[in-house]
Amino acid sequence: MSKFRLVVILLFSLAACRSNSSKNGILVADSMKVVMWDMMRADEVYLRMTAKDSTAAKRKENIRLYEQVFAIHGITKKQFDSSYRYYASHPSDFKRLLDSLDTYATRERSRLFEKKYGEPK
Repeated sequence: MSKFRLVVILLFSLAACRSNSSKNGILVADSMKVVMWDMMRADEVYLRMTAKDSTAAKRKENIRLYEQVFAIHGITKKQFDSSYRYYASHPSDFKRLLDSLDTYATRERSRLFEKKYGEPK
């Protein structure tokens, strides 16, 4: 399990760290997309780690993983929450963000699959 966790943390570390926010502190869509992708991966790590664990430490571990994602991207929880609320309150922007996230996730999964198993023949 620790190897899986290490791989995920290393993948997080490879994520691009650049100026993420617009003038009003809202994350630009491209940055928000990558942060949301990393948060979904953190959720997956959390679910795998805690699948057979029934301790109360579960919630703390989930929060710790989210904090790592925020640190990797150089943002705060407050920035993420504000950005998420902004996109959720602007349906057309939110739809574009989610469509972009879906495309990005598909591309990343394909890239990781090809890296692990090679090019499809």
